[in-house]
Amino acid sequence: MIQCLLVDDESPAIDLLKSHIKLLTNLEIVDSCYSAVEAFEVLKKKKVDLLFLDIEMPVLKGLDFLKTLQNPPKVIITTAYREYAIEGYDLDIVDYLLKPISFDRFVKAIDRFYERIPAVPNPSSVIQKEQNDTFFYVNVNKKHIKVVFDEILYIESLKDYVRIHTENQRIVVKSNIGKIEKQLPESLFLRTHRSYIVAIQKITAYTQKDLEIGDLEIPIGSSYTNTVSSLLTSS
Repeated sequence: MIQCLLVDDESPAIDLLKSHIKLLTNLEIVDSCYSAVEAFEVLKKKKVDLLFLDIEMPVLKGLDFLKTLQNPPKVIITTAYREYAIEGYDLDIVDYLLKPISFDRFVKAIDRFYERIPAVPNPSSVIQKEQNDTFFYVNVNKKHIKVVFDEILYIESLKDYVRIHTENQRIVVKSNIGKIEKQLPESLFLRTHRSYIVAIQKITAYTQKDLEIGDLEIPIGSSYTNTVSSLLTSS
């Protein structure tokens, strides 16, 4: 687990970081502090791999605090101020995040952290995805919506967006279908077309050109025909 320390003098900022971290595997919060002085004491007592550090704080500013550390952990700056970016990168920070921090931007920062330590596998692109998981989360207008695998009927690509059709709702996500596909168990879902993924257990009929989920017809792309046919005839 990557041990994280959160340092910010504003409670809402810390709460947002906590909610983002909970959605990613392999990240664990060691502690959260409301000043650099508190953080200094935590660093003396606990192992910290990644420090989320605000800049404008009372008594000791974040960058001044960072300059005092002889062997600092990897640092991601979280701030509402753009003007410290150059100074931050001069201190070899991993990334510089401007508040309010979206989940998408947060994930990019975590990706950059893992690039600094290539020996550690990067799980950030897989949100709540383990072998025994039954769901995953998607980000819609800064809200993280739970999608249960068993409720998905099919998934449709809409250029820069993806529409997830479930038994109870349709969820539109700003993403591409390839990224969504990586979050789905191969045993439960089948890519039938460059624009479609279907839930295997929901298929009620099929031909060489399309398949049906109840009254819905989903096309089978020519480049997917053999794969689809092979899987469905063997199941």
